[in-house]
Amino acid sequence: MSTETQSSTVERSPIERLRASPFLTELLSNRIAVIGLSLIVGMFLVAIYARFAYGLDAIVDTQFGENPTKVGPSSTFWFGTDGQARDIFPRVLYGAWYALKFGTATVVASTVLGITAGIVAAYYGDLTDNVIMRTMDVLLSFPSLLLALALVTIFPDSLGLWRAVIALTLVYTPRFARVVRGAALKVLEDEYIEATRALGATDPRLLVRHVLPNCLAPITVQSTLNYGLAIIDIAALSFLGFGAAPGDPSWGMMLSEGVEKGLFSGAWWWSFFPGLFLALTVLGFNLLGDGMRDALDPRMRDAVD
Repeated sequence: MSTETQSSTVERSPIERLRASPFLTELLSNRIAVIGLSLIVGMFLVAIYARFAYGLDAIVDTQFGENPTKVGPSSTFWFGTDGQARDIFPRVLYGAWYALKFGTATVVASTVLGITAGIVAAYYGDLTDNVIMRTMDVLLSFPSLLLALALVTIFPDSLGLWRAVIALTLVYTPRFARVVRGAALKVLEDEYIEATRALGATDPRLLVRHVLPNCLAPITVQSTLNYGLAIIDIAALSFLGFGAAPGDPSWGMMLSEGVEKGLFSGAWWWSFFPGLFLALTVLGFNLLGDGMRDALDPRMRDAVD
């Protein structure tokens, strides 16, 4: 290799290396993934704007009349008003902050627990593997939403949406554990793992520095898909009365109020706009997750085609 080639390789900036990434090139060439990414970025911008533009107390308490339950979308109230005479527009926008905040907490917590359980089970095997994975199998034998409902009732109402986060974290952990265990078993068969162990690497160093980085592809895809699932499950728990407190600007709570009171009185907008934002957010994560799966494993794309 010539000196010029070496210098050009060394001088490449992180952005240039990112642009040259086969994964990023493949991902950005997938129109479905780009649409999903655009939806997610847009929803994050909406959430950040709502977080700093509106006060939570004002959204919960501010009323705009005596009985404006029939005030539909207009130039004054873009999304109409609800049964408590509150402007639905800022509530829906602030609901994006709630959804992404608690969805992120759920995915991060379940990913960390699932990675830990899956890698430990794959590495130590035998009794450790059996105990961990049979426990995961028991949790997976229950329908996810039913198990979440059973778990969420254990925690006090004072936790609000955080009890839904804890319950869903326990529900999603087995999925990550199975995915990580399968990926880790393949990595552990490689010869460089034996060479690293022979050089005296400790178990934590081996798992964190060598096994985990080679399992990131399936973990990333699973995390993205579970992100959308976490948001819709949190909304479902709030819809059933096991998540957000009454008055909180949660999409699930707004859907519950809209279905219970709005639809029968002709106020379709109570549930339409929070449902639309919820659907777009979940759609964005699903599209991005499918695009990432295709970019990381082209064989999956060919099989689908």
